[in-house]
Amino acid sequence: MNSVIGAGRIGTAFARKAKGFDMKILYHDVRRNPDFEAVTGGIYVDKDNLLKEADFVSLHVPLTPSTTHLISTPELKLMKRTAILINTSRGPVIDEKALVKALQEKEIWGAGLDVFENEPELAPGLAELDNVVICPHIASATWETRTNMALMAAKNLLAALRGELPPQCLNPEVYKGKS
Repeated sequence: MNSVIGAGRIGTAFARKAKGFDMKILYHDVRRNPDFEAVTGGIYVDKDNLLKEADFVSLHVPLTPSTTHLISTPELKLMKRTAILINTSRGPVIDEKALVKALQEKEIWGAGLDVFENEPELAPGLAELDNVVICPHIASATWETRTNMALMAAKNLLAALRGELPPQCLNPEVYKGKS
């Protein structure tokens, strides 16, 4: 059973792919997401039940005070000994020291990490484990994503050079372009 924590745009895209492999999908988010359910067939459950039932737990949450160490010792102890934890969201969502201990003691079977709690540093012992796959923050490293990122940057630059508000301006209240 595949499980998703974080049923936003990226979590939904991930779950749609899992559905293609005929996986049953459990999900948890801050609130139930009918759109996620319609597209993926996912079943909303509380976080504890998701962790108890999941074979794979894939994290897709933003980093906020409430998601920092969302997965730590108590959550890892709820997981099956055969479970795999996957994090491609933000590093501090997982308490890496707790994860290293859980992996060393075989409390969970394995982990796949694309992000780290204190990038670029890894928690002591993490790199030596044979039940973890570590990637250098490359989840967005597809041709399509990188091309779209470059096009977005170019569109923002061209708009600014024309004196217009850039389309992805994060702080429009301080923009001093032409009126």
